[in-house]
Amino acid sequence: MMRDKTESEPAIAVRDESVSEASERLEHRLIGPVVFWLAIATAIVHLYFNTVSTLSELWSSALHFGLFGLICTLTTPMFKVRSTGGQRIVLGVDVMLGFTALACAFYLIFFEDELYQRGFNFDTSDWIVSIVSVVLVLELARRTVGWFIPVLCVVALTYVAWWGQFVDGIFNFPGLSWETVLYRSYIGGQGMLGSIARISWTYVFMFILFGAFLVKSGAGDFIIELARCAAGRFVGGPGFVAVFASGLMGSVSGSSVANTVSTGVITIPLMRKAGFPARFAAGVEAAASTGGQLMPPVMGAGAFIMASYTQVSYLTIIGVATLPALLYFISVAMFVRIEAKRSHAVKLDDEAAPSLKQVLKGGWHFLLPLVVLVAALVYGYTPTYAAGIAILSVVVASWLSKNPMGFRDILDALAMGTRNITTTAILLITVGLIVMVVSTTGIGNTFSLMITDWAGGSLLITILLVALASLILGMGLPVTAAYIVLATLSAPAIYNLIAQSQLVELMVNGNLPEQAKAIFMLAAPDKLSLLNGPMDAATAQQMLSLVPDTFSSQLLEQALSPASLSMLLVAAHMVIFWLSQDSNVTPPVCLTAFAAAAIAGTPQMRTGFTAWKLAKGLYIVPLLFAYSPLITGDFTEMIRVFCFALFGIYAIIAGLEGYLEHKLNLVVRALMFPLGALMLWPHGQILVDGAGLIIFLAVLVWSSRCGKRQNGDHADSKSGVSSVA
Repeated sequence: MMRDKTESEPAIAVRDESVSEASERLEHRLIGPVVFWLAIATAIVHLYFNTVSTLSELWSSALHFGLFGLICTLTTPMFKVRSTGGQRIVLGVDVMLGFTALACAFYLIFFEDELYQRGFNFDTSDWIVSIVSVVLVLELARRTVGWFIPVLCVVALTYVAWWGQFVDGIFNFPGLSWETVLYRSYIGGQGMLGSIARISWTYVFMFILFGAFLVKSGAGDFIIELARCAAGRFVGGPGFVAVFASGLMGSVSGSSVANTVSTGVITIPLMRKAGFPARFAAGVEAAASTGGQLMPPVMGAGAFIMASYTQVSYLTIIGVATLPALLYFISVAMFVRIEAKRSHAVKLDDEAAPSLKQVLKGGWHFLLPLVVLVAALVYGYTPTYAAGIAILSVVVASWLSKNPMGFRDILDALAMGTRNITTTAILLITVGLIVMVVSTTGIGNTFSLMITDWAGGSLLITILLVALASLILGMGLPVTAAYIVLATLSAPAIYNLIAQSQLVELMVNGNLPEQAKAIFMLAAPDKLSLLNGPMDAATAQQMLSLVPDTFSSQLLEQALSPASLSMLLVAAHMVIFWLSQDSNVTPPVCLTAFAAAAIAGTPQMRTGFTAWKLAKGLYIVPLLFAYSPLITGDFTEMIRVFCFALFGIYAIIAGLEGYLEHKLNLVVRALMFPLGALMLWPHGQILVDGAGLIIFLAVLVWSSRCGKRQNGDHADSKSGVSSVA
């Protein structure tokens, strides 16, 4: 039976380490109702922004900052105090700061024309409002995500206005006046209220609100019951349930920690009951929940930010992200399968559990909003408008169930969605300051050139450097912020190297377009004849090195189509986005693994290392983005890469675990690594891939037979012991 739809709300609402403090405020007899109705009003205002509003983006961003600033100050105290008097003082200060944020927003709205007339020449009120706004958003970020982002913002802003002029070398910056810095930070709509804030109040808000409506309607329970029916009765089924449920839940929640808590309270005890080790059960839930941020349509806000950065449609982004996300979840399921065989996990025959037919009969209507969302996107509606239609469809679809959403349920969903996005909204507004600094100083291009120089032009080494940087940034930044920072700094470098590899392939095959050859005529006229036929890769690389940097972008534009270049840029961003997820499961800071460990009662760090092992797809799949047509190819190429990668990853996992259907000896185990690499390597020879697949399938069949023989002997020995007894 499905649980009552209100049971899962507290778990879904869990989103960060500040929840405990926020919960205390929400239970306050006065603050709780105020926040509830303020959250509803905020949701309605944002629905207006995204549907029928004609307000400017700057005004909408300003109100977004003011409203969420007020909600944040009311729900998250400046600091914790134990005495009643101290709590009242802190509450009074927080209320004052919240209304100050709202006042700063209205100042920008009411005095916009005067601000533009004055330009960079501030009067006293401009100074006060700009400074207060920047300081206030840094304080809100400190409350919600810790000290790292505020400190990083202070370092970045002072670099532009002060100490950048004292830095030698390529990072020297002559500096701007504080008036200019503050104008760009708040008033000019380039920093706090720039493109990142617009993504927050449009795409992110609408889709998180959509997820809140789904959860409130009971879809969360339906997802878990559906997963239990679809996979729960197999050997190791509870592990598959964790993977399946986390993928479905993550597709709409967009939060790894919320995903872990909401599904883990059910799946982790089920896995332990089936015979899985507790630490492995927690690691599976953490790894699978991390994948929730890779699964369309929400992707933890990454899909929207990626669409904004690359200028590629949101529908295209989620389209190319689907196969890689499936590849990741299946890779986690492979670990589950192997551990189920090794641990002799049993089937859980829950006679009280409903059948798949019963679950679908009672909850098929929960799938209608997803169908409506996809149909609206395909039809051509904007993502925000499609999300608005999908939200309405959730309410309508709930009327087909035994528990239709009433007026109170709609209000609860509006409030829940607003509260769930508060931390993300503050985070994205604050990160806008860093993006402003990077774009103002040009440090992004400088950093990209530096990475390319360190890597010696090697795409693989560049990806390894970005992976290391993402891990370091992930210790202090949430994954969304880490992706934004890394994408701003390193996406150009990865994009150029991927594009150059495509260019080399054209030159090797002798397929370079004539208009591209004209660039070489200017750069290396004596070697132009080499372009008339195929050549080896070394010669192609040597010829590319002769093209000046000023002509490299023109060469790419002449050699590759605009559509190809756009998808190569998406591939570069997807590499960074996937790598930025590793902080969820990589010690020493892995909040998702820590949340799963708390449920399983296992050591946090050891659980983190287990989750890190199970999430190996986070490191393998990005290599496919860079070196194969998994994203950039046509549908046939994408499916071919997907299928061979599936078995290639399975072979590597078997080598890591030393187990398939039974324990592998050292020779076969060692064979698994080159066999997996053979199927993953982008050599383009389908016969070679096919040979590798045949060998692996032969090993899999042999292992299965050995496993059955071993289980038969084990059963016979138990039978013999029983008869003797």
